[in-house]
Amino acid sequence: MSEESKFTFENEEYRHTYWHSCSHIMAQAVKRLWPEVKLAIGPAIKEGWYYDMLAPFAFTPEHMEKIEEEMRKICKEKLRIERFELSREEALELMKDEPFKIELINDLPEGEPISFYKQGEFTDLCAGPHLDSTGRVKGNAIKLLTCNAAYWRGDSSRETLQRIYGIAFPKKDELDEYLERIEEAKRRDHRKIGKELELFAFRDEAPGFPFYLPKGMVLRNGLIDYWRQIHKKWDYVEIMTPQIMKRTLWETSGHWDHYKDNMYTTVIEDEDYAIKPMNCPGSILVYQTAPRSYKDLPLRYGELGIVHRHEISGALHGMFRVRCFTQDDAHILLAKEQIQDEVVRITRLIDEVYNVFGLPYKIVLSTMPEDHIGTREDWEKAENALADAITSIGKTYELNPGDGAFYGPKLDFHVTDCLGRVWQCGTIQLDYQLPGRFGIDYIDANGEKQTPVMIHRVVYGSIERFIGVITEHFAGAFPTWLAPVQVKILPVTDRALDYAKGIKARLDDKGYRVEVDDRSEKIGKKIRDAQMQKIPYMLIVGDRDIENQTVSPRHRSEGDLGAMSFEEFESMLCKVVESKELK
Repeated sequence: MSEESKFTFENEEYRHTYWHSCSHIMAQAVKRLWPEVKLAIGPAIKEGWYYDMLAPFAFTPEHMEKIEEEMRKICKEKLRIERFELSREEALELMKDEPFKIELINDLPEGEPISFYKQGEFTDLCAGPHLDSTGRVKGNAIKLLTCNAAYWRGDSSRETLQRIYGIAFPKKDELDEYLERIEEAKRRDHRKIGKELELFAFRDEAPGFPFYLPKGMVLRNGLIDYWRQIHKKWDYVEIMTPQIMKRTLWETSGHWDHYKDNMYTTVIEDEDYAIKPMNCPGSILVYQTAPRSYKDLPLRYGELGIVHRHEISGALHGMFRVRCFTQDDAHILLAKEQIQDEVVRITRLIDEVYNVFGLPYKIVLSTMPEDHIGTREDWEKAENALADAITSIGKTYELNPGDGAFYGPKLDFHVTDCLGRVWQCGTIQLDYQLPGRFGIDYIDANGEKQTPVMIHRVVYGSIERFIGVITEHFAGAFPTWLAPVQVKILPVTDRALDYAKGIKARLDDKGYRVEVDDRSEKIGKKIRDAQMQKIPYMLIVGDRDIENQTVSPRHRSEGDLGAMSFEEFESMLCKVVESKELK
C-alpha cells in the first residue's frame, strides 16, 4: 500500500480509526447537549459506528439532528485528540459519574494498561486508536442513521440502553452515494418484496419459521430443481436423514458440547433426543450402512436437509436469519490424497452456480478457532490443503484467522450483489475429526483400514437465505427461468379472452408458468400491474392478433418486442429459459 493510500478509506485500518473517532465526537456532542446521559461503549463496526447510552428520554429524529449539528461544530473546532494512561484508582476517580465505564474498568485484568482519549473537555475510556484531531473528520459528511434498543453487554437482565448508529466519509458526495444505496436497499428489502409478490410470510404464531406461499414455492422448487440438476452433473447422490436423533449421536459428533444452546431437544420414552441443527452426523450414519473400499471414494452425499436452530428473537431477520431452514448440504467422504482434486472440483461447481445468478464472489480461508477439537498438526494440514487447492487453479483467497468451524478450517464464498453488499453463502469445510469420532473407515488398496476425511459443503448456504439474497439482488425481477410467473397474457378486450386462454393452454402444455389477466380493466392498467408483479413477459392480444394468429410480446425491461407468431415467441422463450439467461 502506498504512503498516500494509508490515510484514505481504501485502508481498512484508517477507515476503522476514522469511524472510531466519529463515535467519540458523537458521544462528546451528546454530553454537551445532555450532560445527564451515561455512556456505555462506542465501537467502530463494519460500516460506521454505534454508541450505547442510557438517557432519561428516548432519542427522536429531532434529537439526532441536534447531535449532528453539534458534531459538525466539534469538527470545526479541530480539537487535538490525546491519549494518556491512568492507574486503576485514578481511572475510577475520573469515571466516577459514569457507572458503565466503572464496570468496564473493574473488569480489566490487574496490570492491564487503562488508557483514555481526550478531546477538548471530553475524555473517554478507550483502547484506541484514534485520529489526531477532530478536524480530520468532515462535518458535512456525517449522518446519524438509526437509534435502537440494546441490552448492556447483550444481557437481557441488564439495563436497556439506546444505541445510535452513524456513518461518515471523507467527502460529502461519498456520503450521498452511500445514503442512496441505503435507500435502494430499502426498496429492495426482501421482506417487502416477498409480501408484495406473495412469495412468503411470517406469522406471530411461528416466529422465525417462514411460510411459503404458492408463488414462493415455485421459486423454492426452481432453486431445488436446479440444485438437483447441477449435482447430478457433478456425480452426487441424494440422501435424506432423520429430523430427530438421539442425544448420544450429538455427543459423539461434538455438537452437544459446542452447540447445545442452539439446539431444540425433546424426550422420547425417557431418552433425550435433539432436532438436528446440522446434517453431517446423519451422513456418517448413511456411510456406515455398508463396508467401504477405496474404490467407493470420493463418496458424495447431497442432502436438502431441514435443520432447526434456536436463534434469539432479536436476531431473527426475514429469510436471512430464521429458526428452520433447508441447507443444500453435501458431505463428501474421501481419502486424504484426494482432498486437493475434490476441493478444486467443488470450487468449479460453486463457480458454475454463482455465474448462473450473475453473482461475483471472493474466497475467504478461515483457520483454527480457540474452541476446537483435534491437534494443531491436523489443523495445519487441513488449512494447507484448502489453500493449495485454491491457488492450484489460479484463484486467490483472503485469510480470516481463528474463524474456522470447531472441527476444521473452511473456505467461505462471499458473493457480491448489485448494490455491492457482500453475503456469505457457499462454504467448503475440511474435517479430519468427525470420521474419527464415529470410527468410520474404508479398506485401502493394500487391504488395510484407513479413516476417511470428510468435506462439509454448501452452495446456496440455505434455500431461505439464498432466496432473500437473490430477491434483493434482482429486486424481485427474477430471471425468466426462475420467475414464479413467466408469462402473463393480457387480452385487450373481452373478445380476445378465449384466444388468450387458448394461448395459455398451449404454453401450459410446454411446461411454462402462465397466467391470464381476465379483469375488465384497460390494457394500460393491466400492463402496469404486470410490471409491478415483475412478470418477465407479457403477451398483449387483441383483435388484430386474433385475425393474424399472432401475439404481441412485451418484456418487463425491453418493452414491446413486436407482433410475432406463437411459434416464434415460444422458441424465443424456450431459449431464454433453457440457457438460464439473466433476463
